[in-house]
Amino acid sequence: MRLPGTRYQEHGWEQVRKLLGHCSLQAFRQLEMHHVSDPGQHAPLLDAYTDAVAAALRAGARSARAEAEGNSYGDSVYELSLSLMFELQAQPAFWLAFMAAVASEHARSGAFWHDAAAEGVMRKKINDMYASLRDKVDADNYIVATGRDCSRNKIYTYRMLDTAYREIAGLFADWRQHTAQVGAILGRPLDGSPIEVRQMKTIGGCKAEWIIRWSETLERFGGSPGPLHTKSKRFASLKNSPDKIAAMLTEIGDYEELSANMDRADDWQGEAGEAALWLEDYWRVIGESEQQEAQGGLQDEDRLLDAPATDEFDVAADAESLDDGALADAPPASAEQLAVEQSVAGALSLPPRYLELARAAQETGSWTLRILRDETLPIRLAVYQKLLGAADDTYPDAWLDPATGELPTLQQLAALDQISMPTLRKRRNEAIDKLYAANTNTALAAK
Repeated sequence: MRLPGTRYQEHGWEQVRKLLGHCSLQAFRQLEMHHVSDPGQHAPLLDAYTDAVAAALRAGARSARAEAEGNSYGDSVYELSLSLMFELQAQPAFWLAFMAAVASEHARSGAFWHDAAAEGVMRKKINDMYASLRDKVDADNYIVATGRDCSRNKIYTYRMLDTAYREIAGLFADWRQHTAQVGAILGRPLDGSPIEVRQMKTIGGCKAEWIIRWSETLERFGGSPGPLHTKSKRFASLKNSPDKIAAMLTEIGDYEELSANMDRADDWQGEAGEAALWLEDYWRVIGESEQQEAQGGLQDEDRLLDAPATDEFDVAADAESLDDGALADAPPASAEQLAVEQSVAGALSLPPRYLELARAAQETGSWTLRILRDETLPIRLAVYQKLLGAADDTYPDAWLDPATGELPTLQQLAALDQISMPTLRKRRNEAIDKLYAANTNTALAAK
């Protein structure tokens, strides 16, 4: 999404968020976090945190993630991360809110930041702090660039609408596989290829009523309510304000069209740079050949060279890649198994395809899933429920019960796994012990 003055865009934010989270966890291991319960120490902790994270960011400034493209204006992930982190000094209210959240968790769980199994809890709090700060920074820059009033909640709404447009564009592009949902979005049954699929080329061509209907269809086709139809009041007024949605879509579309001219120049310059590098290589090879011939050397015959030998690091990387593939390429459930799962889920008032969609939503490369790869999905969900609670922003929507917005209850998970409650608790506790044992082994190996 592009708007005047804004720098943080969705395609780069994921990497910015992860880089700041990684560096923040490193910093917290160096800080005297036991002072978190003393409000008088929050400001000194911010100074120490800023120095530690800045050092960690600079140390990894040449990593692939840090050098990746952070937005369409040429800023890298490293530059955006460093800039946002220093904004905490200018707007310490976000740090103080973060400290209050950490202090609250500390009162319940002790020094949880030392526990690798609770790393997800700290990451979530860090993500929440920086996401709120990001929207505030973009809102302030929007005001400076346009002279129009803007709040961080409005910037968040712009982001939601941009995401909704991209979801709709994806459905339109694959409309044959989503005929019913696309028809519901357009408000009519489809009879052949819908002309809107070809007409909507940018966000400016997306209609407000499509956004509203798309949100309405998510519960029927995705298993959870859309952003305009949740219990949250954040976007509640928008579903009755198509004019406001249309105006915001138009603003995003107009600025994206205006700023796209710079992209074309950048693309041309990039191609020119590639051509220059190619010519340099060409003249270097010609020069080396002429020099060797002048010195009386013999020219090698043209031949195909063997592939370079694979070193131990490549072997390790290939092994890790194969390990990830083993998780990602698990055999699909049979039709009979899916039928049983759908029957059980329906009896529990869950979406019929709950287990199928929840499996697909797992992050196959995660450390937790590697350790618990032999456990069933209901057991893993019971572990998350025990460690993080029934409701957590890091959970994919496909894991949640649409009726409660939380993970299924232990009774529901036991029924989904077709085991008794005592057995579920026993296997859940054994799985948690696996996580702690794996974390302990990793820490000993590091020493």
